Amino acid sequence: MPNSCLPADSIESHANEERNLTSNTNSNHDSQSHPEGLVDLVLIKILYGLLFLNLKIYIFFFKLLTDAPAPPHSLPPPPADGNNNNPQTADKTKFNRSIVDESEKLCELRYGSYCLWREQHREDMKDSMVKKLKDRLFVARSYYPSIAKLPGQSQLTQELKQCIQELERVFSESTTDADLKPSIQKTSERMEVAIAKSKKFPVECHNVARKLGQILEITEDEAHFHMRQSAFLYQLAVQTMPKSLHCLSMKLTVEYFNSALRDMELPPSEKFSDPTLHHYVMFSNNILASSVVINSTVTHTRDSGNMVFHVLTDEQNYFGMKLWFFRNTYREAAIQVLNIEHLDLDYHDKAALLSMSLPVEFRVSFHSVDNPSSTSLKTEYISVFSHAHYLLPYIFQNLKKVVVLDDDVVIQRDLSDLWNINLGGKVNGALQLCSVRLGQLTRYLGDNIFDKNSCLWMSGLNIIDLARWRELDLTETYRKLGQLVTKLTESIEGAALTASLLTFDDQIFALDKVWVLSGLGHDRELNAQDIKNAAVLHYNGKMKPWLELGIPKYKHYWKSYLNGDDQFLSQCNVNQ
Repeated sequence: MPNSCLPADSIESHANEERNLTSNTNSNHDSQSHPEGLVDLVLIKILYGLLFLNLKIYIFFFKLLTDAPAPPHSLPPPPADGNNNNPQTADKTKFNRSIVDESEKLCELRYGSYCLWREQHREDMKDSMVKKLKDRLFVARSYYPSIAKLPGQSQLTQELKQCIQELERVFSESTTDADLKPSIQKTSERMEVAIAKSKKFPVECHNVARKLGQILEITEDEAHFHMRQSAFLYQLAVQTMPKSLHCLSMKLTVEYFNSALRDMELPPSEKFSDPTLHHYVMFSNNILASSVVINSTVTHTRDSGNMVFHVLTDEQNYFGMKLWFFRNTYREAAIQVLNIEHLDLDYHDKAALLSMSLPVEFRVSFHSVDNPSSTSLKTEYISVFSHAHYLLPYIFQNLKKVVVLDDDVVIQRDLSDLWNINLGGKVNGALQLCSVRLGQLTRYLGDNIFDKNSCLWMSGLNIIDLARWRELDLTETYRKLGQLVTKLTESIEGAALTASLLTFDDQIFALDKVWVLSGLGHDRELNAQDIKNAAVLHYNGKMKPWLELGIPKYKHYWKSYLNGDDQFLSQCNVNQ
């Protein structure tokens, strides 16, 4: 989930206003049993959510423009083709490459996965002529002030001025060589003649150098602005729900209230609370993503009759989600859709945790274990539980064990064997990312870490022993840690990460790596054989498979579990 850029009081204010809106609008009626007026409420919440998202985006853009450090200065060009056996040339090439690599690391540190996406989508501009003309324009600008001060050179001054104005007009209309008009050759020749004449006159070199420096500074500022603007547009595309998915959610919601389902409350299945069955839990506000998770899981199982899926969502998406899973069947699996905003839980501080949120994703940067004194930083993308996950023992009071799935995973193997794994008294069976040790994250976690050599754990696929969780009262541990860490840090996201990792400190059972392969949402260099062998593919990162920005070569693993014949998917052009 995209990290919020808002301060804690703004987010709390938003949460309070939304709770007040819900309670004032529907204080005397249960929204699921008395749906009158709910259409207006749902539409209000949708609009309110969109306004809040826009506010976050504008604040993100403002911070990007004002706080972002400038990228490194222009890098020297690579050496020309030719004999590179010269040791000095080889050393220079190696040095240049190291600068480029460092530049990319700095870019990723500041702008995240945008830099990876940019490298893959960089186009060959075919603008060699445009660049040459810009170079001559800069030279003409640097000479113009000195020539204009010379007595008796009004004609040359006028020639330079006309050439400069003409090229500026050309560049306002052209960015590639194909945009240039046939007459540009004559313009270029006139510019060369004017520059040649200017060089014949004695001018103060420091004036020319100062003018070139000013032009360089302006050009770099423009490049930095476009870099930040591009990163903002990338983040906008990542955080905004695609039009097709928004269409799907709205159509399903409207169809729900137009159907008989709104007046028909189906009795809960006995399967939903049967502890002898295999229960899978997922938090999601994405109808299509949750459908892919369930479909891929059921497709590969030996016995779908003992599978129960619990999908927890917010009120905005609840009705559309409910209709979708009512219309679609997944072999013999039972599916329960829960509105997390209307759960009756026996927990004293549920208001602090009971807000619909997806697993939280973080981009963390840290020094390598092998070379902690190095100035270079390594970047990883991790996902952990949200606040709502810590109410699982209270939501499913009759269950002793559940498997928690993120909505950005695809299942490729039967998960039944997960239920035979003995956690050895641990609470959370999870993938451990041992390229990141807790001791490397002291800037996020502080020094209160029991074992600094512990590997980082990830959400995505988690086996949760709810009985052991209740015994250790980890929900209360998380709440207290959250309160403590929030007082010590200004970062809401940092507090959430710290509380999650410390709550499960020494309570993680490491799953075999063959169970989960993470990184399909940001890493383009994953091994094809590793992808084939993994039981679960986790698209953690910004480039989700349902986004246009998703990594193309990984998308088909996800899309293969969509029902292309579905009426609503066709109407909303989801498959295009």
